[in-house]
Amino acid sequence: MTSQDGSLDRLKISAHTRLARLYGAHRAEAITDQLMGLVQRYQPVIYHHTRDPGLDETDTLLITYGDAIRQREEPGLMQLERFLEDFYPDLITNIHLLPFYPFSSDDGFSVIDFKQVRPSVGQWDHIDALARRFGIMFDLVLNHCSRENLWFIEYIQNQEPGCNYFIEMDPQTDVSEVVRPRSSPLLAPIHTHRGTRHVWATFSEDQIDLNYSNPDVLLAMMDIFLFYLSKGARLVRLDAVAFLWKELGTSCIHLPQTHEVVKLMRDLVDAIAPWVELVTETNVPHQENLSYFGQGDEAAMVYQFALPPLILYTLNRGNADLLTNWALTLAPPPEGGTYLNFTASHDGVGLRALEGILPPYEIQSLLDCMHQFGGYVSMKANPRGPDSPYEINISYFDALRGTRTGPDQWQIERFLCSQTLMMTLQGVPAFYLQSLIATPNDIAGVERTGRLRSINRKIWDWGPLAEAMKDARHPSHLVSQELAHRLRLRKGSKAFHPASRQRVQDLGSNLFVVIRDSEQQRVYGVFNVTSVTQTLALMRLVPKNDDYQYQDLISEATYNEEDDLVLQPYQCLWLVATNKS
Repeated sequence: MTSQDGSLDRLKISAHTRLARLYGAHRAEAITDQLMGLVQRYQPVIYHHTRDPGLDETDTLLITYGDAIRQREEPGLMQLERFLEDFYPDLITNIHLLPFYPFSSDDGFSVIDFKQVRPSVGQWDHIDALARRFGIMFDLVLNHCSRENLWFIEYIQNQEPGCNYFIEMDPQTDVSEVVRPRSSPLLAPIHTHRGTRHVWATFSEDQIDLNYSNPDVLLAMMDIFLFYLSKGARLVRLDAVAFLWKELGTSCIHLPQTHEVVKLMRDLVDAIAPWVELVTETNVPHQENLSYFGQGDEAAMVYQFALPPLILYTLNRGNADLLTNWALTLAPPPEGGTYLNFTASHDGVGLRALEGILPPYEIQSLLDCMHQFGGYVSMKANPRGPDSPYEINISYFDALRGTRTGPDQWQIERFLCSQTLMMTLQGVPAFYLQSLIATPNDIAGVERTGRLRSINRKIWDWGPLAEAMKDARHPSHLVSQELAHRLRLRKGSKAFHPASRQRVQDLGSNLFVVIRDSEQQRVYGVFNVTSVTQTLALMRLVPKNDDYQYQDLISEATYNEEDDLVLQPYQCLWLVATNKS
């Protein structure tokens, strides 16, 4: 028996166990056989994409829509590749391609056809070519589909199989216990061949939730998952996975069945594509988010959702206490797992991660400041009580236009500090395209679409973008040049391996200090989070050793241990020890 055969045998056993928990022992065998049939169909193609497992200090991730940069009728992926070659050569190793499928709303997350590429992005051949150069993260939008999806059209027409793929309910049903990130009605009215029906719609009336209590839905989505693996996915992002399983009388979030589905997907990649990283997207309070590591048997990577609002709050207030205290209590990820660190994405700056960390009046004060900088706030419904703030809709660059005292001259320095701090912490750093080019608020986009999230989803024409990136006085040029410099330094520093140890030191509210350790290197990250010059005696930070001096990788300045570090507003240091001789 080959090792592959052994992996498949183990997969069949584990899959049967999980499917029995989901659907009962009497149904598990038949469902397992169907699942294994899918595996055997896709497995030979998946093996053609074999690559080395694991991520290291050279890895970074770009978050972008495939058609965020356009030129005439050319596919967006051609412009994206050109952008990376011209401005971030050999610095981005992985690309999170936000949903590139045909869609009806929400810029891709209302999927019409899960297995097609929309023309503005390109074709499967373009995805394949990109996957030979970069690790591609596919978005698996597994909670819901578009009203225009064939499954839902079948539901409307009362045809198989789609007529059984959705959750239909009496509109008088008590759904007050359900936790969700929107303030719209949970049950959407739908005109069908059987009259008006109401279906479960967590996110919008155009995003209809799938009914995973029907095993055919699970099998259909596993078919799509395996299809993505066969197309060369290096990472797979499980969009909105926390809401997957519904059970009235519960909050319908993080249910045990949801975790069982994630574990089943982990079993699949471990058996047939161990180089693939499973990433869970759960914009929820921090401890809930960490639950998707499981016991090392669920996600290989979870989003660090607390980072965007914590870093924003820290730099807005000029006070590192909250960030330091949070980082001091941050548990290391399980062996083989890591964090996906980011500050911005296609969504807004989520606020749920601040629950229990920051009092409501401080959150409101931050929101008031973001309004001053041109931002908006999206709300969410609560099981009982009024709606509450869910996310800030603003470009991260403009969110750092100033502090709680108003705009100032330090926007670029403050923004660079935010990105450098993020890429110093344990995990893999992820940069949103709009952050790499310091995009301001796209107010025109909001006015055009009527959607608040459009403020940070600007679509660039190649000509104006290239011109801005080459203009020595333009923020896009200034930010991209310095970020590229710091990414090169990070790529060559073993201390930034995702598995390297992390220690945080509390050296006062004006500084954030984090130490990264590997067997080969130690880096002291020191960040001035204020708009005034700060001084730190180096001997407070490093152990006494007369044989060493310390060099800042970023500025190349050298210090002796008896020296004071003088940090300009928002200056970042990456200090490493060097032998004096």
